[in-house]
Amino acid sequence: MEWIIVFLGNPGPKYAGTRHNVGFAVGDEMARRCGVDIRRLKNRALTAKTSIGGHDVLLVKPQTFMNISGEAVRPLADFYKVPADHVLVVSDEISLAPGKIRLRCSGSAGGHNGLKSIIQHLGTEQFPRLRLGVGFPPHPDYDMPDWVLGVIRGEDAEAVSQAIKKAADAIECCVEHGIDRAMNQYNG
Repeated sequence: MEWIIVFLGNPGPKYAGTRHNVGFAVGDEMARRCGVDIRRLKNRALTAKTSIGGHDVLLVKPQTFMNISGEAVRPLADFYKVPADHVLVVSDEISLAPGKIRLRCSGSAGGHNGLKSIIQHLGTEQFPRLRLGVGFPPHPDYDMPDWVLGVIRGEDAEAVSQAIKKAADAIECCVEHGIDRAMNQYNG
């Protein structure tokens, strides 16, 4: 296995379509493109082996809740002997406008509990991450958990739907041509 692509979300139908589950939605798009189902349970995650541009890739949807995603990711990285710089994590991002994506080689958790857990369990911030914008709550008093666990609607839903496709394109580019080329092509 050359790459592990981790799609963050919360398990269960009650979280489908929420801002926090856009990572899972990108996973579904990647699975569709690769002609696989992410459904093999391994180490508290649903997984699928596939190939992208001739590279062996494991698609992963942790079945832990978001704030303990690292508990599913670390055992998979260890088992397949994939270094952290080839564990690409896809997550939601409230500080980006709906529909925007940002790919980085490394970085902090930025307040995202799923990324925080993965950093803790991998023991490094040196792994790539692809963040999809879901926007910030409409007013400062809005309860953040209610916002990220809320369903995306209207214009935001359309923008996020397009970003999911763009994120899948960026993942393919990253695996086939490297993260630098993918960042140059898809950021901004």
